[in-house]
Amino acid sequence: VWCMPSEQLNSSISLVYLTCYIASYCLELMFLCRRLGVELGKVQVYQEANRETQVQIEESVRSKDVFIIQTVSKDVNTTIMELLIMVYACRTSCARNIIGVIPYFPYSKQCKMRKRGSIVSKLLASMMCKAGLTHLITMDLHQKEIQGFFNIPVDNLRASPFLLQYIQEEIPDYRNAVIVAKSPASAKRAQSFAERLRLGIAVIHGEAQDAESDLVDGRHSPPTVKNIGAIHPSLEIPLLIPKEKPPITVVGDVGGRIAIIVDDIIDDVDSFLAAAETLKERGAYKIFVMATHGILSSDAPRLIEESAIDEVVVTNTIPHEIQKLQCPKIKTVDISMILSEAIRRIHNGESMSYLFRNIGMDD
Repeated sequence: VWCMPSEQLNSSISLVYLTCYIASYCLELMFLCRRLGVELGKVQVYQEANRETQVQIEESVRSKDVFIIQTVSKDVNTTIMELLIMVYACRTSCARNIIGVIPYFPYSKQCKMRKRGSIVSKLLASMMCKAGLTHLITMDLHQKEIQGFFNIPVDNLRASPFLLQYIQEEIPDYRNAVIVAKSPASAKRAQSFAERLRLGIAVIHGEAQDAESDLVDGRHSPPTVKNIGAIHPSLEIPLLIPKEKPPITVVGDVGGRIAIIVDDIIDDVDSFLAAAETLKERGAYKIFVMATHGILSSDAPRLIEESAIDEVVVTNTIPHEIQKLQCPKIKTVDISMILSEAIRRIHNGESMSYLFRNIGMDD
């Protein structure tokens, strides 16, 4: 729990408590403490022998603004329960406002109906609101429509300014680069990067379809199979023609250029490795991957180290220090500045529009 003097925030509130349970070491937390000039206070989060989560707030939060900062560890479900219980503990302790700072929103990929599945991100949003969350700060939601799952204000911050700055400052010959979308689904993000950097764009088409393709969404449930006994004789439902994936092609010139692949999440790296191999075959001499959330699960660091990718750049929304030790190609961009400014503005009741200046819907 962080205690912030009122004179530092120029506010009439004497103290604001920022609560964080550190599931693993997190560069973001250290930078936030330094930028806001606050100290960690007293809160206990632990697990019983049967893995039940216990939370004990050891300082008064009555009528205070509470900011709960939660990063996502490998044990995602335990992390979610810690967050929900801590929110509810602050609510029952009569906190005035409870603001969740969740840089990477878990289960964000499960935001569409797939066959007979469920929209899990909607369920998680309902749980957070029911527990007592009154505001949410997050970054680069996988789909911006997730904001509509909440009945509380949601500030979806963007990491693109920091990634663009890294490209301009850390890639000396970036003017000879081309922004690449590894699938047509990420073409809008690539176009936004390309327009800001005044660069060309390339799109890889024909790769193996991922779980978010139209082939597996809710419109195909139930299966389109004729059941003669259940259909009226005068009604005949036309069967859908199955899609055929074309051979992999690259729309755009990457020969003799630096290829910069942009996306929001990098976890399972198979699609990135396949894209890198395709770009190498087309003549790209350097390949960078830029993503906001570096989950990098399983053996992703080893695969990246052995691949044609020269560098993977991610932000510190998720702790990934172990992955960096396993793979020197992984670089980190600090985004604590925008999170600390968002916290300060929300506490002081200031406008958030400054943090979204020149930010487009496709970023």
